[in-house]
Amino acid sequence: MQLIVCAKQVPDPEAPPASFKVDAAANKVVPPPGVPPVVSTFDETAVEAALRVKDAQAGSKITVISLGNNLVRDVVKKPLAMGADQLVLLEDATYEDGDSWSTAYALAMAIKKIGPFDIIFCGRQAADWDAGQVGLGIAEILGIPSVTLVKKVEVAGNKVKVERMVADGFEEVEVPTPCLLTVTNELGEPRYAPLKGIMKAAKLQPIVWKPQDIGVDPAKIGAKGRRTKLVKLFQPIKEGKCEIIEGENPADAAVNLALRLRQAKVL
Repeated sequence: MQLIVCAKQVPDPEAPPASFKVDAAANKVVPPPGVPPVVSTFDETAVEAALRVKDAQAGSKITVISLGNNLVRDVVKKPLAMGADQLVLLEDATYEDGDSWSTAYALAMAIKKIGPFDIIFCGRQAADWDAGQVGLGIAEILGIPSVTLVKKVEVAGNKVKVERMVADGFEEVEVPTPCLLTVTNELGEPRYAPLKGIMKAAKLQPIVWKPQDIGVDPAKIGAKGRRTKLVKLFQPIKEGKCEIIEGENPADAAVNLALRLRQAKVL
């Protein structure tokens, strides 16, 4: 099977929140200095889902696509170290500052260039913006069916049987190929990259595509292709307030507390 995984380089979400700064004028997050980026944890789970299909389907090939600019090779090569076969980088300043739609458009055009495929895997959302829209945008642009929040994948001929999470459990869905699946972390922990895989990834060179290589309209990618406007980006201020409820004795304090809670419309 021909499998494609979309993986995004993001600031490390495990970095202390206080280390992140916001450039209010540019509406941008300033990554913490000295903290290297990582592959989005949700996208690592998508890589794991593809690897499980590859393990079950002999002869399968996994191509990973990542979009951005100044991508750190040791970071974006992690899927290769885990067991993917090929890495395609959409790397150019023109791709920067896009929104969900312009990112989905560029990725979809790159997937068209790669050629025939069976399944596209995406994380349920990115670990930085948490929008969860790019995967469905790719499916819409390519005109293929999609299933979200997938926790299990089984291939049966030209159909894929999946279990997807719902509010009160999970449901089973059957979808024809080609299709797109967004994978949730209920799939399980991604595998560790073995030493052999890390050494192999170090030798593999990614394929780098500029906008002209995938035939995109420059007006539809990056900042020029945005369909949403970010009005304000800021760090929320967390404040707490403590009020001591007193009384002549514990019973009197309890009554005063109940009256105060009713006044605050908690009760």
